[in-house]
Amino acid sequence: MEATLSAGPGVRAAAHRFHLWMALVFILVAFGGFVPTYWAPVASGAFHAPPAAHVHGFLLFMWTAFYFTQVAWVASGRVPRHRAMGLVGIALFSLVVASILVLKIATMRMEDAQGYGDASRRFASVAIGFLPLMIAIFALAIAKTGRPDTHRRLMFVLMVGLMVPALARLFLVFIVPLLAPPGAADGGPPPPFVALPPSIAASLLIVVGMVHDWRTRGRPHQVYVYGLVALLGTASLIPLLAATPAWMGFARLLEGLGG
Repeated sequence: MEATLSAGPGVRAAAHRFHLWMALVFILVAFGGFVPTYWAPVASGAFHAPPAAHVHGFLLFMWTAFYFTQVAWVASGRVPRHRAMGLVGIALFSLVVASILVLKIATMRMEDAQGYGDASRRFASVAIGFLPLMIAIFALAIAKTGRPDTHRRLMFVLMVGLMVPALARLFLVFIVPLLAPPGAADGGPPPPFVALPPSIAASLLIVVGMVHDWRTRGRPHQVYVYGLVALLGTASLIPLLAATPAWMGFARLLEGLGG
């Protein structure tokens, strides 16, 4: 059935254009989302974070640019070049995952020294809690390279998940202060549930993909449906996970690895 729905050259061309435009959106979100909390403070000399933050930021922006390049190769008909860069993508994504772990360990240690130990460990559940889902989606995308329609949608859902931190920065800077009571003091790392609104906002990008499928295929691809459920389900479970003794013990174990 999928072959019938997606075999036409007009449908393929529309899919290539759509994913190319969305890859550009991902670049704008990834870079723009970190302007208030990274780019602007770095430019003014007011950025204070572990050095691992710079490495992680560089790798994440490299990955986003790499994704755009890979989509552009396919859209321009240079599929062999796209495939030839597959191992580079696997290596780069692995470095991104490693950088997330290293950064969270360094951040927990720094914030523990500032008196925010438990709050920092609970908030670390947001980044680390999404990792198993992101790794699973990427592994499945690699396994489905022989089915381009499925592969590119899995990579699309992966990119949506990676946009949550950028959207969360905007939420924390522009929305949370409006909701805080007047004169509220800085309480250190926010509670994990603040990741839910930006996760919902990011999920709207999957809805965009579903609408595109509806217009070009007659129905949304199952990858989008399952991806939407998985992303929102993970975001909803993370605050519950962060409140458990098991998570706090695991976070302390991770934090100890940086000693």
